[in-house]
Amino acid sequence: MPRAGLSADRVVAAAADLADEAGFENLTLSALARHFGVKDASLYTHVRNLQELRTRVALLAGAEMIDEIAQAVAGRAGKDALAAFADAYRQYALRHPGRYAATQIPVDQSLVADAPALRRTAEITYGMLRAYGLGEPDLTDAVRLLRSTFHGYCALEAAGAFGAPRDVRASWDKAVEALHTALEHWPREQPHDG
Repeated sequence: MPRAGLSADRVVAAAADLADEAGFENLTLSALARHFGVKDASLYTHVRNLQELRTRVALLAGAEMIDEIAQAVAGRAGKDALAAFADAYRQYALRHPGRYAATQIPVDQSLVADAPALRRTAEITYGMLRAYGLGEPDLTDAVRLLRSTFHGYCALEAAGAFGAPRDVRASWDKAVEALHTALEHWPREQPHDG
């Protein structure tokens, strides 16, 4: 493939595909250069280094994922919105394992200062949780609970770590129902007397 056909967007999209195929941990500039049939140095016109490439893949994946979640939760509230959010999250994680792994890395804040996908992720997630009547700091705590539950479940499922004969989807649905119950009965942060 000719070097003239490369662009930053094309390099990042190919890197995301490579991450899904080979694993995010195996994403290197050398592997990507081989994909395009160019020398490693040719990629430095489009990305500074591997860290920037991985950050850009994380931002691309985060934008794709929140687009799918937003579409799933549109017009829903409460338990229906939570279930739609959870299902879209899980489907993306299982369908795009390398991209999903990218969304879990710490990112270079200088590259994300004006990332619309991150703002949109916060808006959609917090908006869905506000239906449960949560305010800060409970919103942040609830986001952390959901993220850790969804991520843990998806990571274990992708690794084939659920060995019991119970259907994995049935357990997922039960977990989402338990999260809904927890959110409805959230232990509210009490104001501190000064």
